[in-house]
Amino acid sequence: MFAEIFFIASSLIAIFASLAMLISRSPVQSALWLILVMLCVAGLYVTLSADFIAVVQVLVYAGAIMVLFLFVIMLLNLGSVPSLDQIDAKKAIGFVLLTVILGQLVYATSTTSEYLSTAIIENPETGTALNIAEQLFTRYVLPFEMIGILLLVATVGAVILAKRTFE
Repeated sequence: MFAEIFFIASSLIAIFASLAMLISRSPVQSALWLILVMLCVAGLYVTLSADFIAVVQVLVYAGAIMVLFLFVIMLLNLGSVPSLDQIDAKKAIGFVLLTVILGQLVYATSTTSEYLSTAIIENPETGTALNIAEQLFTRYVLPFEMIGILLLVATVGAVILAKRTFE
């Protein structure tokens, strides 16, 4: 019962914080709201018995990557976001499509929640580091290596682009 209440509370806080992140006028405040969203996602992982992923979420995303985001925001000296005086047709269509997709996600989540809870009860060790490592280095070794190469290429490309702008 406590896990269900914590799951609902954490997801509601994550939804509120994500909306606050989008509405916030200051980029620094948006980044801080995003940290709260990532902490709530880590709480959701804990309720799903994925303790290792929850710790990685806090350490890597809420810690390291958000510090990098804040550093870049402060380095670029970004001010507040300009006001939206005009709403064009593209933004209105995008908002309608976003609402439709969000509705589909809510429907899909509500219809599969019973299946997810029974799958976690049947295999409570789904989120352990040993199980994740076993799956990652046996069944998913090729996608894991491909992602590593893709991230390396993206990092080299970012360094080359940054080097060109400072020369």
